[in-house]
Amino acid sequence: MTTLTGFPDRPVRVDAVLDTPLSRWLWLVKWILVIPHYVVLFFLWIGFTAVSVIAFFSILFTGRYPRTLFDFNLGVLRWSWRVAYYSYGALGTDRYPPFSLGEEPDYPTRLDIAYPEHLSRGLVLVKWWLLALPHYIVIGFFLGGFREGWWSGGLIAVLTVIAAVIMTFTEKYPKSLFDLVLGLNRWVLRVAAYAALMTDTYPPFRLDMGGTEPAGPEQQP
Repeated sequence: MTTLTGFPDRPVRVDAVLDTPLSRWLWLVKWILVIPHYVVLFFLWIGFTAVSVIAFFSILFTGRYPRTLFDFNLGVLRWSWRVAYYSYGALGTDRYPPFSLGEEPDYPTRLDIAYPEHLSRGLVLVKWWLLALPHYIVIGFFLGGFREGWWSGGLIAVLTVIAAVIMTFTEKYPKSLFDLVLGLNRWVLRVAAYAALMTDTYPPFRLDMGGTEPAGPEQQP
């Protein structure tokens, strides 16, 4: 259970460390290695959806997101992000992701979302579909999807494949490429938290690149 303070404008924080060295060839089989995670996550995301519906009505009538439900959905997002970071969402580590809904501080990436003591009862009616619509268009370009019966890879997938090819020949993951991939994923995760009703802070249309979450205004020199 995490309570973040001091970052009211950044309730969603994503930090990651690029592991070195990375295997030149493991990326070719990671799609097989993460199948057990995909099976578990399939059921967890069913639970995530059900919890989000319950949370919707709780916020609508009380202005609060029940803490136990919030922690569960945060756990699902953390689990999903660790799997993405290991596999084709970033390829930032060769450390197999744990089967865990917890924080896992020893894993090379972390996702934290500040628990909101109060949420707008009015915004809950429109933020997950109407207000978030412009972001859905943007992150659709990042993530890709099915078009005309074919899977179209998004920008994140394309960049990770480029990184994998570079690693195959040079054994190095270009830092500038890693920073860009993290920035794109950070954008996606901020939108996911907002759409899942976990924050009222509107996601910025901003690409904050790098493995470390940018400092809040109160930390700026």
